[in-house]
Amino acid sequence: MNEKKWMSLLGLANRARKITSGEELSISEIRKGKAKLVLLSADASANTTKKVTDKCKSYAVPYKIVPDRELLGQAIGKEARVVVAVLDAGFAKKLLTLLD
Repeated sequence: MNEKKWMSLLGLANRARKITSGEELSISEIRKGKAKLVLLSADASANTTKKVTDKCKSYAVPYKIVPDRELLGQAIGKEARVVVAVLDAGFAKKLLTLLD
């Protein structure tokens, strides 16, 4: 997995205001049908992981696990983040190919 690539793309999506971060905000975007992809850090709590993945499954939103919260936060120029929802289909599609 090419870390630099997906991180810079996520940074770009962030600057384009096409993402939301944080568990509650991300879940609310999933519910509204706006989230196209959810990135979840591998070190998220079991509770958070279950809540987010269940929500993704019931709304048919793809999700990917990324190595850790530091990387996820760093990619969007913020503090450590556990959940990031991508709200743009184009960015989501490209991120999915980079994260496979």
